[in-house]
Amino acid sequence: MVSENVLQLCQATETISSVLAKDPTAAPGDVVKKLYGHHKKIFNREPEKDRGTTSAQLQEQALKCGRWGPTQPSPLFLQAYADALICLDADPMAGVVSPPLMGSHGTVPLTVIGPLADIIRHCSNMIVRAEHEVFFITCSWSPSVAQRLIKDALIELSRRAGERGQRVVVKMMYDKAAAANIIDAHQLVKPAAYSGEKIQHPKPEEIPNIDLEIISLHKLVLGTLHAKFCVVDRKAAAIMSNNMEDNDNVEMMIHVEGPIVDSIYDTALITWNNHLNPPLPSHATPATEGGLPTSNQTPTYLDRGPAREQHEIAAEGQAVRLPEHIPGDPHWDTDINQEITRMQSAYSMKPNESHLQAANRQLNLACKHPIPPSGPEIHQGEEMTPYISSMTAIPVPMALVSRPPYGPPNMHNVYVPQNEAWLSCIRNATRTVFIQTPDLNAAPLVPALAAALKRGIRVTYYICFGYNDAGEIIPGQGGTNDQAAQALVKSTTEEERQLLHICYYVGKDQDHPIHQSFKQRSCHIKLLIVDEHVGIQGSGNQDTQSWYHSQELNVMLDSEEICRKWREGIERNQNTERFGVAAKDGVWRDGDGNPGAGYMGNPGKVEGLFKGVGGMLKKMRDKGGF
Repeated sequence: MVSENVLQLCQATETISSVLAKDPTAAPGDVVKKLYGHHKKIFNREPEKDRGTTSAQLQEQALKCGRWGPTQPSPLFLQAYADALICLDADPMAGVVSPPLMGSHGTVPLTVIGPLADIIRHCSNMIVRAEHEVFFITCSWSPSVAQRLIKDALIELSRRAGERGQRVVVKMMYDKAAAANIIDAHQLVKPAAYSGEKIQHPKPEEIPNIDLEIISLHKLVLGTLHAKFCVVDRKAAAIMSNNMEDNDNVEMMIHVEGPIVDSIYDTALITWNNHLNPPLPSHATPATEGGLPTSNQTPTYLDRGPAREQHEIAAEGQAVRLPEHIPGDPHWDTDINQEITRMQSAYSMKPNESHLQAANRQLNLACKHPIPPSGPEIHQGEEMTPYISSMTAIPVPMALVSRPPYGPPNMHNVYVPQNEAWLSCIRNATRTVFIQTPDLNAAPLVPALAAALKRGIRVTYYICFGYNDAGEIIPGQGGTNDQAAQALVKSTTEEERQLLHICYYVGKDQDHPIHQSFKQRSCHIKLLIVDEHVGIQGSGNQDTQSWYHSQELNVMLDSEEICRKWREGIERNQNTERFGVAAKDGVWRDGDGNPGAGYMGNPGKVEGLFKGVGGMLKKMRDKGGF
């Protein structure tokens, strides 16, 4: 059950954010110690013993631990939230958010399902429209299309701030493991380093009206900063799956507004940990009160208009010819609706071009190894539409289900809100489970899916062929996607296999999965939807690293309307269901029954260790990301 201790934590009046509102010069890490330092952390809890049973009483307790807005959360959502809350007994900071802010509500006016650059096009617009502050956190950072879009945005932000006679505070974080992390996981990055060849942020003289401060974070050995999100003026936030680099990935992002932004802002402060020099201007203006006042009159949150359907967006994009928003030639938009139309215009047919060729052009934009299309022609009404209008008439229940970084190379830190929310949703599903993830091999997850199949639940999951095989094949990491799929298939009966649908990602312009080692068409989306109305989206993969070690940020929401938009976008923007269905043994095979090029098979532990170590060394030489 939800203990009295957790109830008190969630109903407390003070949070990290509220304390800093009174003293913005304090270090968030010191505030964490003040509010929660007297609670003893217990890392080696046994989830099976601590987990609550599914019950109306537990759900009623969870209801009291959030601020849900006008919509009553469903029993499935409340059960998952309750199971996540119980983790706070072991560590009040297990969710990387002040407990009173863990359960909230908000809207999702925009969802992006498309190449990495498309997500950062939106983030760059968010940054340019900022008037007071930006908080941007990611994992891997390298010179790329995405990096150049952000650089352009910071330079434009500084220019606009100068015109207004203002200064804007910008805080940025990324993961960079170094020897100095032995002393302190948080390392301040100096201007000479962040404007140098490896990072390429603007030099201070290029952004004279911005107070930029950057920290790198890594908890040795394995505690990676893997969360990826952005908060602007404490009014809006973007939760992303992507890093900042050039690659062939299709990614996912949601733009959220409303009180949930205060929760994400709180997570940003906790992640930053150090003194904020200078402090954030929004410290005393929470999103629940509208965030910082701005001169921008564009409607936000509940003042936004209704959502548009994908066929309407496709038609509008085809009807106009707008210049594309690209690095070096940016075209800034004043609101999300204009962004949607401009983005769709980029995916629309140019003269003497088909819909298939248009999709191929965009999917190749930041791809290191561009390829021609192999898939069938895309008909009108099936166009790729990466920007999805997902606004709802009223706010929906939301909760942060995240996890902190954990460095030691063991499996002790598994009892965290992220993992318990995932497992609870699967355990309490009554109809369907849908997952899309780069990797699916986490030790607790595979038996949970098998148990769902035995209950008669339809389980569908989309994975990337060969994603990070070099790392996953090392003993103790869970195995490759093919190996995990084969293990799950072998654990089921023939009847249960009829309910299991494993598919390998296929790009919108292709007719077969392509092994990730070729760096041509990969997928990096992290999404779980259960019973068509509870969804969890964020940075967490279904692999050993995300389950046990990395800091992750995920949003769980309760909305049939938004989950419908997500599923429609997933299917419309890839050919996975059409061409990526696995054979009966869980492995994708071509028309002749052969696995795809690059298939690693099932090497033994010794061979797997050698292949894995060799592959990881190559990845490090190639400057690969997480």
